Amino acid sequence: MNSIEQTEDLKAFERRIMEYISYLQPSTSRWRIVLIIVSVCTATGAWLWLMDPNTSRNPFLSSLWQHPFFTISSVTLILLFFAGIHKRVVAPSIIVGRLQTVLEDYNMSCDESGRLILKPRPDN
Repeated sequence: MNSIEQTEDLKAFERRIMEYISYLQPSTSRWRIVLIIVSVCTATGAWLWLMDPNTSRNPFLSSLWQHPFFTISSVTLILLFFAGIHKRVVAPSIIVGRLQTVLEDYNMSCDESGRLILKPRPDN
C-alpha cells in the first residue's frame, strides 16, 4: 500500500470516528440534562425532607409517604442509574478512551472530537 492510499484510509477512518462521536453528542446532552434535573429535584426534596421537624418523630416509611416529591425523585434517580444513565452520559468519553488505548499501538491518538493525532515514530 502506498503512502497516498494510507493517507486516504486514515482520513476516512478519522471522518468515521468524528461522525460517530458527533452522532452521540445530542443524545448525551439530553441525558445529561435529564440527570441534572432529577438530581436537583432529589437534592431539593432531600433538603425539604430533612428540614421537616416531623421527620425525626415519624417512622421512616411514614415520613417518606408525607414527602412524595423526595420519594418520587429518589426512586426516579435510582431507576435511571439502574437503566444505565451513567453510561449514556459519558459514552463519547468511553469511546474516545478506548480508541486512544487501541491507537497507542500505531503511534496515534485522538482528541475528544475524534480527530486523529499522529505521534512521531520512536527511534529503534
